[in-house]
Amino acid sequence: MPNTVQEAPAARLPRMRPADETVTGAQSLIRSLEEVGADTVFGIPGGSILPAYDPMMDSARIRHVLVRHEQGAGHAATGYAQATGKVGVCIATSGPGATNLVTPIADAHMDSVPLVAITGQVSSKAIGTDAFQEADIVGITMPITKHNFLVTDADDIPRTIAEAFHLASTGRPGPVLVDITKDALQARTTFVWPGAAHLRGYRPKTRPHPRQIREAARLITSSERPVLYVGGGVLKAGATAELRDLAELTGVPVVTTLMALGAFPGSHPQHMGMPGMHGDVSAVAALQKADLIVALGARFDDRVTGRLDSFAPHAKVVHADIDPAEISKNRYADVPIVGDAREVIDALVTAVREEGGTGDHSAWWRDLRRWRDTYPRGYEPPADGTLSPQLVIERIGRLAPEGTLFASGVGQHQMWAAQFLPHDEPGTWFNSGGAGTMGYAVPAAMGAKAGRPDRTVWAIDGDGCFQMTNQELVTCALNNIPIKVAVINNGALGMVRQWQNLFYGARFSNTVLHDGATNAATGSTRGVGSTANRGTRVPDFVLLAEAMGCVGLRCDSPGELDAVIDKANSVTDRPVVVDFIVHEDAMVWPMVPAGTSNDDIMAARDVRPDFGDATDD
Repeated sequence: MPNTVQEAPAARLPRMRPADETVTGAQSLIRSLEEVGADTVFGIPGGSILPAYDPMMDSARIRHVLVRHEQGAGHAATGYAQATGKVGVCIATSGPGATNLVTPIADAHMDSVPLVAITGQVSSKAIGTDAFQEADIVGITMPITKHNFLVTDADDIPRTIAEAFHLASTGRPGPVLVDITKDALQARTTFVWPGAAHLRGYRPKTRPHPRQIREAARLITSSERPVLYVGGGVLKAGATAELRDLAELTGVPVVTTLMALGAFPGSHPQHMGMPGMHGDVSAVAALQKADLIVALGARFDDRVTGRLDSFAPHAKVVHADIDPAEISKNRYADVPIVGDAREVIDALVTAVREEGGTGDHSAWWRDLRRWRDTYPRGYEPPADGTLSPQLVIERIGRLAPEGTLFASGVGQHQMWAAQFLPHDEPGTWFNSGGAGTMGYAVPAAMGAKAGRPDRTVWAIDGDGCFQMTNQELVTCALNNIPIKVAVINNGALGMVRQWQNLFYGARFSNTVLHDGATNAATGSTRGVGSTANRGTRVPDFVLLAEAMGCVGLRCDSPGELDAVIDKANSVTDRPVVVDFIVHEDAMVWPMVPAGTSNDDIMAARDVRPDFGDATDD
């Protein structure tokens, strides 16, 4: 596809020359990106990084996508990485350009996404002088990167890029920052590609210790109430087939975290759902009542455990993770296993077979089925006949073409998407789990579509999240990246409003996003569906979508829902934005209030599940 960067009026640098001839540091950077296999870069040019943008025009192997904000570049690189399994690449200039990447870098760090962020820096002699657009981005990002580099010598560029991509993609994946001074980009150098990176002291341990595997297998086969607690590390390791083998061999129930949805088929009879603050009652109960938790690529974060001192009080823990720092960080591991999830699970399958299979879990499954049948996922349609947000998301999932990728923002719509979209295929669900970054969905969907143009990509967003990064729809429109965006428009910052409703006496301080009027018209008749609306919505998302080169649709009636979704799915040449006007008081259930025990989970308002004693008939 054509490069999006326009040729500067200044004199062009020479084209890339053979490896035994001298090039500029900027040319060396582009050549290095080609050597590591980078094919798509998201970014914005600026003074300090500008030398790299001229030779980028000569590359036939790198597509540059000119975004509208550096945060969009970072999230797009993350979405690209999650959809393709490759390292995502974003690029920005110094100072504010670099600092605008901090949020997506922190997001990638929390969710272990392989990302290389390349930033320009002021000339090396100007560092520390408070030069124009100078910021110590290496220092700023040190706590939120797997590693970072400051490059001041053009000769170091190829080795640094090779090491950055190796670090980002091996062991526990994560973001790596490469900050390159402008004089290093302008200097002459001889391009020498170092080949495979070898970093002294960096040797991720992938193969688990056999003794730990044998002890874990013994516990699995002897326990009465075991649970497989699956995290995003299983997806990153490509271990979903091995996970299914282990689950079906042992007959053990499986819970998958928000980051692991799709790692085990959501429709599988052994799947108990998602644990955590807004998880399934059956999944939360399974962990609380277990006598053994086998944690695979999960980190016992607070949204899963609730109050840590009351989490799974009777369970022993087998904790397998490629990052030894995660083991026993939050919950003590009786059997710690350091290794790659695929190798760990494959070894566990062999060891369990050698132990003779598994024990009798019939009583445990009676409890699990009772909890699942008594407290299923569900929602009450609004009494006034308005549109239910859960129904919208459920129908989007049902009507989506096979293989559709879904990205979500953060808040109520994220939890409803986790609950009501189909999660049977690995690698089709992307969201901001650890950082909870509002504004993630649109640019992440853009990156996913850029990486997988053969797939339909839906972004499930809220009206609050959407207004943070929707300018990237212009990027999509101009670069033939036809994503689809469902704006779940309840006129409020929905999750915050829910907390205000439950814990602050329904005092809705600064969470209303419309003008508060009732029964007002939207002022637009564009799109499919009724234009009736509660409150004047500003901006009008249909008009905004059209202004950005997209198709804009609107729906606020259950009777027209499927027709609107079908219309959106039929558009393949432009991005589509659908403004779904939904009931403003819909809440996410179940819910464990923050800071409380998982035992305090509420299935619905004023409905506390009765688990009884585990193993009761």
